[in-house]
Amino acid sequence: MQTPCLVLGTEAAEAVLTLRCFAVTGSAFCLIALEVQNVNWQMPVNRRAHHTDKYSSRDFIVRRGQPWEMVISCNRSLASGEDLSFVVSTGPQPSESARTKAVFSISGRSTGGWNAALKANNNNNLTIAVASPANAPIGWYTMNVEISSQGRASSQKLGMFILLFNPWLQADDVFMSNSAERQEYVEEDSGIIYVGSTNRIGMVGWNFGQFEEDILSISLSILDRSLNFRRDPVTDVARRNDPKYVCRVLSAMINSNDDNGVLAGNWSGNYAGGLDPRTWNGSVEILKNWKKSGYRPVQYGQCWVFAGTLNTVLRCLGVPSRVITNFNSAHDTDRNLSVDVYYDAMGNPLEKGSDSVWNFHVWNEGWFVRTDLGPSYNGWQVLDATPQERSQGVFQCGPASVNGIRDGDINLNFDMVFIFAEVNADRITWIYNSSNGSQKQNSLDTYSIGKYISTKAVGSNSRLDVTDKYKYPEGSSEERQVHQKALSKLKPDASFGPTSARDLAGEEGAPSISGRFRVVGALAVGKEVSLALMLKNLTRDRKTVTVNMTAWTIVYNGTLVHEVWKDSATISLDPEEEIQHPVKIAYSRYDRYLKADNMIRTTAICKVTDEAEVVVERDVILDNPTLTLEVLEEAHVRKPVNVQMLFSNPLDEPVRDCVLMVEGSGLLRGNLKIDVPALRPKEKSRIRFEILPTRSGTKQLVADFSCNKFPAIKAMLSIDVAE
Repeated sequence: MQTPCLVLGTEAAEAVLTLRCFAVTGSAFCLIALEVQNVNWQMPVNRRAHHTDKYSSRDFIVRRGQPWEMVISCNRSLASGEDLSFVVSTGPQPSESARTKAVFSISGRSTGGWNAALKANNNNNLTIAVASPANAPIGWYTMNVEISSQGRASSQKLGMFILLFNPWLQADDVFMSNSAERQEYVEEDSGIIYVGSTNRIGMVGWNFGQFEEDILSISLSILDRSLNFRRDPVTDVARRNDPKYVCRVLSAMINSNDDNGVLAGNWSGNYAGGLDPRTWNGSVEILKNWKKSGYRPVQYGQCWVFAGTLNTVLRCLGVPSRVITNFNSAHDTDRNLSVDVYYDAMGNPLEKGSDSVWNFHVWNEGWFVRTDLGPSYNGWQVLDATPQERSQGVFQCGPASVNGIRDGDINLNFDMVFIFAEVNADRITWIYNSSNGSQKQNSLDTYSIGKYISTKAVGSNSRLDVTDKYKYPEGSSEERQVHQKALSKLKPDASFGPTSARDLAGEEGAPSISGRFRVVGALAVGKEVSLALMLKNLTRDRKTVTVNMTAWTIVYNGTLVHEVWKDSATISLDPEEEIQHPVKIAYSRYDRYLKADNMIRTTAICKVTDEAEVVVERDVILDNPTLTLEVLEEAHVRKPVNVQMLFSNPLDEPVRDCVLMVEGSGLLRGNLKIDVPALRPKEKSRIRFEILPTRSGTKQLVADFSCNKFPAIKAMLSIDVAE
């Protein structure tokens, strides 16, 4: 912990004893050399004024562009003709030309936009107001004072302080005028991340904890461990004045690819050597573990973990930010604005080709101006720390203007093509014949990618749909024009008449049957999965349909884990008849292969005699049993409060290795880990634990319960804490 302090060197100490004499109207007059004896940084009042009083750090933390006052106590009063100059510097080899060093005095001399003003001179105490420019680099600063008196100069270190972005200040690039939004996107230290699938949107609570002890110093150390800093520290520190630069560096550093950043990603379904990504409750433990391990990557993260952690660091440094979930998110590896999905004739999904469609994908938006692009691109910018594709040789992504994505301006910085495809690619389905290696395009779908783009609403726990910020309504003329515009920017020499994939979609013969999976009954872990394949004859002729069906457990990004069921059937359909064919998957079939995502992908390839196949696909998510948290008394600051966890084993077999992990900023120091006794079949568990609130207001408690049969059951509870 670095606390602002006064450092008196030996030279300064000797200077105190030095008496300097000079003649005034013929008489000898002696003055002791002026010496600073103490600095009062007026922490409480300055930190309140700068909105940094919530940080549980004893450092002096201020925001750029906004003055602060400090009181300097000297060994005597300031005489006329004497001047105090201040030197502030940040980073290695600070220089005035790089704007990482500034010299400014109370007499008004200044370089680099910093200034000081003498507000009061009472006896030996000088009250001085200091202001930084609104575009100063953020980070740790050292402050020295230089005293010039009778042609002599002496220098002393006053201490250190941290300078942050200032969303309260109009001149700052991150300025956010709406106070309710600023409260949500800068000061709110807990939140909600949406997960699941288009037909079953779920949510998990997340503890951002940007004001928790040590999180600010860790966030700043992330910048000092980046590849940019290692290659050229002088330039890197100078560029920390620019939020788009800082945010791009952070998008690279939150993942461990390339640079030993914070989190190692893992989508294999096997999380040996680390934690299943689903078990994290927030960013605080992740960031602290990274530091504690000597900055070795924390294992493991998936997209919402990367996004939750990046959100913590952005808010911590003063960049307004939020977490965004895109359902049916395309991962277009070959930059052609379409994703190819493959099946074999038996209905098995194939991991062929490198494109994929994720059930959901989570990224961040940061709020700042785009001086490089122009004012119409200001506002929300996509940042994505999940390592998917390299950008300029490194796994980093963004900032990409949301306004630019909506308007198809994919030629602009940064990574616009990739993000445009995530929300607006076409999905092409292929049937692959392994015996001769041939493949046949089965269908082209122009509307299923990029659905229900979601974030937590301002000031409440409801879901805000922001799809319209990313694209015009699906199927509208504007949306078609934007897609054409994007394709033409991608291949400017191609003529996009009626030959784009979207226009070819309508040219193939219409299918003679349609199909969909319908859920029958409850979807819950431990229960049989019961679906119905609904097949409809769209013609006035009798049809015979051969159906090959499979079910696989999957990870949410489409990674196949294990085939758990398959079946075939031949079904006759009368003209315009619709039938339902039952699909039942016993718990014993999927039990060992289900991952914490609780996802099963069912597929049916329906072939009509000598006609095109129809592919029917549905991902189902099975519900975990409920984990209930309840607070047992009124919560007050600094008074222990009892909380109860209730859980009931729904299975006909025991569950063991049960662990409850709880955390919540302002409610607990660090996290609480409780070993829960094994539970017999159908047995209920009731665990009580104590929390100690440290801050008033509405706080969020998040919990994760895991055992051998349920890797990650989530719960969250809002607790109102009185003073």
